[in-house]
Amino acid sequence: QVQLVESGGGLVQPGGSLRLSCTASGSIFSINAMGWYRQAPGKERELVAAFTSGGVTNYGDSVKGRFTFSRDNAKNTVYLQMNSLKPEDTAVYYCNADLLHSDLTLMDYWGKGALVTVSS
Repeated sequence: QVQLVESGGGLVQPGGSLRLSCTASGSIFSINAMGWYRQAPGKERELVAAFTSGGVTNYGDSVKGRFTFSRDNAKNTVYLQMNSLKPEDTAVYYCNADLLHSDLTLMDYWGKGALVTVSS
């Protein structure tokens, strides 16, 4: 049984900061890829930041220079440090993981989402 659990969402004023965390647990052999996506009201889900099995980290254009993505491989955890937040960053942020199981099966998982609201 695999689970992705996000934490750190909440309400913050424009210009403020938040840090999101996501931990993968369960029967995991290794992590092939892991990252964050977000979906604002009335919008399509979009990439925020993610790393691939090749070790390359990609950021969405709208968050470059403001958000920082990091990971702790030993804890199966990724983080998203969000600085200089803007009202347009308001969205549900979803953790995503592509996980390799012991039988060499790759499966894609999603967390339930963390709501981030940026408002004065």
